[in-house]
Amino acid sequence: MRLKKIIKYATLLTLLTSIGFLYGFSNKRNSMKKLETVIVAFESDERFFLNQSMVNKLLIQNDSSVQNQAKSVIDLYRLEEKIAKNPYIEKASLFMTIDGALHSIIKQRTPFARVIRKDKIYYLDSQGKEMPLSEHFSARVPLITGVKKDQNLKPVNHLLQKIMADDFWKKEIIGIHFNDTNDCTLTVRSGDYRIEFGKLKRTDQKLRKLKAFYSKAFSDQSIRKYKTINIQYHNQVVGVK
Repeated sequence: MRLKKIIKYATLLTLLTSIGFLYGFSNKRNSMKKLETVIVAFESDERFFLNQSMVNKLLIQNDSSVQNQAKSVIDLYRLEEKIAKNPYIEKASLFMTIDGALHSIIKQRTPFARVIRKDKIYYLDSQGKEMPLSEHFSARVPLITGVKKDQNLKPVNHLLQKIMADDFWKKEIIGIHFNDTNDCTLTVRSGDYRIEFGKLKRTDQKLRKLKAFYSKAFSDQSIRKYKTINIQYHNQVVGVK
C-alpha cells in the first residue's frame, strides 16, 4: 500500500516536472519569436485624427520599428506610455499574441468645441482638456469665441456635454460667445437670432426651456420674427422681435 502511494506521488511529480519543462521551453521559444505583424484597432469607427499608418510610426523601440524585433525585448508598458503622449490619443492598450502579432487598441480624444482666441486656436475635448488642431482632419464642432487668455473653460464643459449628447442640439448650436462679464450667447444654425444664455448655470433647465420654446415657435413659424431669445431668467423665455 505504501509502495503504491510512493509510485503515485513519484508519477505525479514526474508529470508536473515534465509540464513545467515543456511550459518553460515553450515560453522561451515564444519569447524569442519575432513580431511579424502590427494590428491597430480603434475603439470608434470614426478615424478623427489618426490612421493605422500614423499609429505604426509611434511603435518605435530601440530607434526602430517593433516589427521583426524579438517578443522578449518588447516593453509594452513603455510603448503604451509613449503612444498615450500623442495629443490625439486618450488611451492605448497593447498586447501580444502567440502567433507573433502586436495588437494596439486606440481610443482617440473626441473634440467637443473649437476655441478661437487672439493668440491661439485649439480644440476642447470631451473631458474639457485642450488639444491641438490637426492637418489631417477638421472637426465640425461649435466655435467658442470671446475667450480671455486666462479664462477657465471648465464650466462650459457641462454645456458641451449636453450639446454633443443630443442630436438636435448637436446640429443646432454652432457657436458660444463670451462677453466681458462672462455671460454667453449661443448662435444657431436655424436662423439669424441669438440665444442669450447668460451665466453657465442651470444649464439643463435652460436647454429644456429653449427646446419647449422651439417646439411652439417652429410649429407656428413665429421663430423668424425674433432677433434674440433670452433664456437666462427663471421659469421664462423672453423673445425680442
